[in-house]
Amino acid sequence: MAEGIPGDIAATRALLEAGGYVADTALATTVHLALVMGRPLLLEGEPGTGKTEIAKVLAAQLPRRLVRLQCHDGMDLASAAYEWNHARQLMAIRLAEAAGEGDRAALERGLYDRRFLEPRPLLQAIEGSPALLLIDELDRADEPFEAFLLEVLADFQITVPELGTLRAETPPVVIITSNRTREVHDAIRRRCLYHWVDYPDPARELAILARRAPEVPAALSAQVVAFAQGLRGGDAFFKPPGVAETVDWARALTALNRRELEPAAAEATLGVLLKYQDDIARLRGEELARRVEEARAALP
Repeated sequence: MAEGIPGDIAATRALLEAGGYVADTALATTVHLALVMGRPLLLEGEPGTGKTEIAKVLAAQLPRRLVRLQCHDGMDLASAAYEWNHARQLMAIRLAEAAGEGDRAALERGLYDRRFLEPRPLLQAIEGSPALLLIDELDRADEPFEAFLLEVLADFQITVPELGTLRAETPPVVIITSNRTREVHDAIRRRCLYHWVDYPDPARELAILARRAPEVPAALSAQVVAFAQGLRGGDAFFKPPGVAETVDWARALTALNRRELEPAAAEATLGVLLKYQDDIARLRGEELARRVEEARAALP
């Protein structure tokens, strides 16, 4: 077992909680197995359920360097793994020519030296001190990009044609997140352990809120959690609030000196909880008052 890896599931759960992440048994078990087995961990779930936060907490608590690859449309090998510094290569040619070095073949071979290679996140995670590699929102990248990841995920190495294969002395901990806007390829899934990160139940969300925003009054915390939980059922809202929005809303209401949930303050701060105008418009007025009343009654 690698140095710093928790010895059992309880220790892994305690490590996450020490960083402010309240994990259930299933999540703590999967995280523990990924650490012990040295396997990448694929976390899928709705936006705002805390997938990225798991990686951040693990990096801080293990501790390891956090190397983050934020995926996006059109991402390629140059932005994800490595890129040759053509400006420095050209400068080296000119300096060599100015110094009278005439062996063109030797000069060209020298251009593909390690000093001209610019590491990007994948290579940064393999080289240097032990790291945690966060490949965030893989579903945002184009499908062909996933082929670049297979060598990294299987063998923790990157092959640079001009240099050879660069291997990790200490394999990084790898966390991959996906909001499932498209399906991640089976080849990636087979190389990973998997966990679906769902919205927390009321008790766990209340515990998360207590850890992340201890300044929020108890009654307000309970009512905010009940209100947010009520918005997540069914398909009434385009983007129900995630845990981060719940925490932000409770903090915002506390900053306005509210100790309990009230319709006026709730309506004035809906932009903290919901991020789409259609959802805000759907909730205003009598609907908001009804849901506030239900939240106040559900968790006194």
